[in-house]
Amino acid sequence: MKKKRRQPGKPGKRAGRTPQRPERGQTRGHRPGGRQSSAGPVRLPPGCPPPVLRFVDAHIVVVDKPAGLTTMRHPEEAAEFGQRAQRFLPPTLADLLPALLVSQGKASGTLRIIPVHRLDKETSGLVVFARTPAAASHLGEQFRQHTTERRYAALVRGQARNGRIESLLVRDRGDGRRGSGTGKDGQRAVTHVRVVEQFRDFALVECRLETGRTHQVRIHLGEAQTPLCGERLYDRPPHGAPLPDGSKAKRPLLHAAFLGLQHPATSKRLTWESPLPADMRDLLQRLRKAERGEA
Repeated sequence: MKKKRRQPGKPGKRAGRTPQRPERGQTRGHRPGGRQSSAGPVRLPPGCPPPVLRFVDAHIVVVDKPAGLTTMRHPEEAAEFGQRAQRFLPPTLADLLPALLVSQGKASGTLRIIPVHRLDKETSGLVVFARTPAAASHLGEQFRQHTTERRYAALVRGQARNGRIESLLVRDRGDGRRGSGTGKDGQRAVTHVRVVEQFRDFALVECRLETGRTHQVRIHLGEAQTPLCGERLYDRPPHGAPLPDGSKAKRPLLHAAFLGLQHPATSKRLTWESPLPADMRDLLQRLRKAERGEA
């Protein structure tokens, strides 16, 4: 049988696409779920600054996450889209980390990044990843036992108060939002609030987590009538109107400013601090000027 000759200039069925260099702003990612992978190009979301490595060794990675970047792919989302379709989704911090490690000489070849906790997409600050299953297990146990130390800086509306907030958090407080309630499905949540700086209609507070529930700080501050500047979900009572917000913040102004944990291999206690991001610094500067009567 005579073989069909391929026409010049046309690729055969097995021919691949011509390799291209990654464009500026691209980096390379990993497969979600902590599996090993070689890199593939991943693009930072528009306007999102790159994450910053704060600590790296053979066991853990501590990163300063910018606002606007999801920590990791939710398992349900990953299952729904499948491995191949996930490349069309916005990248996560876990996707971007391998290339960041390679670019700074912290790793090479196939990489393994294992998420052990998460920050909300619009929350900035410190987050830790494991690099081995043993480290992931050790860190996970610390988070479950609440032996890690986490402090958040928050810019809020209203007159803040020092105190301890404890409640049971439920999936639906009655208006479709997460919040405090009663029932067997409620999860105990404890937040310690300390006022750092009070202004006329706003305040800078520090929130220390005794537990780490979904949206815990946002919910507790909102229910205390001091919702975050830029908060659009937990800024109102059930079935009530949103509280006024003159901050013009484009996101909930919450920043994971302090992280303390026991190193999974050495047992040494390690701590990190992260400075406030630009949007929080800018609002603080405006508030301080207003307090002094400056334009």
